[in-house]
Amino acid sequence: MSIIQSLQQATAEAVQALYGQMPTPEQLQFQKTRSEFEGQWTLVAFPLLKISRKNPEATAQEIGAYLQEHCSLVEGIQIVKGFLNLSIAPAAWVEDFNAIRSDKTFGHKQAAADAPFVMVEYSSPNTNKPLHLGHVRNNLLGYSIARILEASGNRVFKTNIVNDRGIHICKSMLAWQRWGNGATPESTGKKGDHLIGDFYVLFDKHYKAELTALMNEGKTKEEAEAASPLMAEARAMLRRWEDGDEEIRSLWSMMNSWVYAGFDETYKRMGVSFDEIYYESETYLLGKEEVLRGLKEGKFVQDPDGSVWADFTDEGLDRKILLRSDGTSVYITQDIGTAKMRFDKHPIDKMVYVVGNEQEYHFKVLSLLLDRLGYAFGKGLVHFSYGMVELPDGKMKSREGTVVDADDLMDEMVATARAIAEEQGKGKDMPAEEAAEVARRVGLGSLKYFILKVDPRKNMTFNPKESIDFNGNTGSFIQYTYARIRSLLRKAEELGIALPATFAGLTISTKEQELIAKVAEYADVVEEAARTYSPAVIANYVYDLVKEYNQFYHEFSILKEENEELRAFRLALSEVVARTIASGFSLLGIEMPERM
Repeated sequence: MSIIQSLQQATAEAVQALYGQMPTPEQLQFQKTRSEFEGQWTLVAFPLLKISRKNPEATAQEIGAYLQEHCSLVEGIQIVKGFLNLSIAPAAWVEDFNAIRSDKTFGHKQAAADAPFVMVEYSSPNTNKPLHLGHVRNNLLGYSIARILEASGNRVFKTNIVNDRGIHICKSMLAWQRWGNGATPESTGKKGDHLIGDFYVLFDKHYKAELTALMNEGKTKEEAEAASPLMAEARAMLRRWEDGDEEIRSLWSMMNSWVYAGFDETYKRMGVSFDEIYYESETYLLGKEEVLRGLKEGKFVQDPDGSVWADFTDEGLDRKILLRSDGTSVYITQDIGTAKMRFDKHPIDKMVYVVGNEQEYHFKVLSLLLDRLGYAFGKGLVHFSYGMVELPDGKMKSREGTVVDADDLMDEMVATARAIAEEQGKGKDMPAEEAAEVARRVGLGSLKYFILKVDPRKNMTFNPKESIDFNGNTGSFIQYTYARIRSLLRKAEELGIALPATFAGLTISTKEQELIAKVAEYADVVEEAARTYSPAVIANYVYDLVKEYNQFYHEFSILKEENEELRAFRLALSEVVARTIASGFSLLGIEMPERM
């Protein structure tokens, strides 16, 4: 049991003994003591006044006196108005450290067999282009949220829905038919997703030229778009696909297989994975069936042109199209089918969709649609809405071919990490293979940390140059501190310094107490990150822990400490800090280098 947990228990017993009533957890409010006062933990007395029926100062004084007499943790008290500042006995810090050190998975919970089953959906790529910077933020957030939810004791299932059909897919297919000349990944030497993305851009180039020609003939933009032969051909291809045309389906399968191979390579390099992948082509028909059922049951309406709509004006929204007039489905149709398929197959307690904030309306409607169709899980869906990511020079536009490709971005990050290391003389004694691996971990770790340290609900600007800096709030700075600790521990091992299983009877400094307290926060930080779906909570905690450790490292001798027991304690404390850093970074999907 940690110090704060022991304090909570002892305080609850004090309130029960003094006032004859057990307080609720919400009434026991502890916070870190402000630096200008004595002590390490502060009890806020105000929530307890309904029980004590006394003023704040008297309540704090009585509880403090009881704790001093009955709780060995408490060495001294200070009353500041309605706040009870508690000074913790040094021996208690060492006991707390021993408990944390002996728990190799401290801060992480093992999911029980009946723990909540949480499905997390992320990535959701289209098969007409490679993954880009926006996908990078999505994948990193989704994977990290899944890891954090798992560490907080949930059963977690990671899933992906691939948008492998639709008009956008047909654009790439038509462009390949028209101008591809039989190109393949093998014949061009390109990753399949990049090759297909080129044809998507090529379609847009020809489509724009066609619109320009039509408008030069006197048509308005809307008239030109309606008259476009190229777009009409793409729509006809989509209808042929939905009718099961063998030629179109064969072309679709071939081109998608190229894309999937490319995606798999990118996912593996990014360090994200899925437990199950769904495909829109396998779920949209189920969605159409559900829409038609809803229409038959009077839950939806059909317009004269044959299109099917849901009317949510009574809920403060508007009408949402579910099937077009030609019978083809829209994006939300497959979401209905996918949700039904998932909930039929898995015992899902909570479904979390990791999708950008531009889709907030979409998920409000999806929740209402599923509820209207009679599914109990409809209203319980969680849309984890995150902000957009941009570069310093603005947004990305995939149709214009100016997208920041995920593969290129990762290449740049690793190359930059290598160049900075060489410039600063780091890793000069490493074999080339090890130096390359360190550059990979540092480059990708810097990318992940820079993106994940930001409140996910905010828009952000990703600056590659700022993300790799061995000073400041960066992944590389934290990785460097970790590597420094690992180097320290290797030197201790070379010197034959043995670390005892536990420590007792030590007098440790205030700084060491503060460092133990910071490590002890980790379990609560994981819980908060899970509750708020925020990897940023983990990222910024680890940064604060590293800052705390670096102050300790510069102020105190470790290997040169003459007191052998104290030297061993500081080494063990360093080891636990390193373990906590690595544990926190594992929840962000970041690998640690053993040396830099």
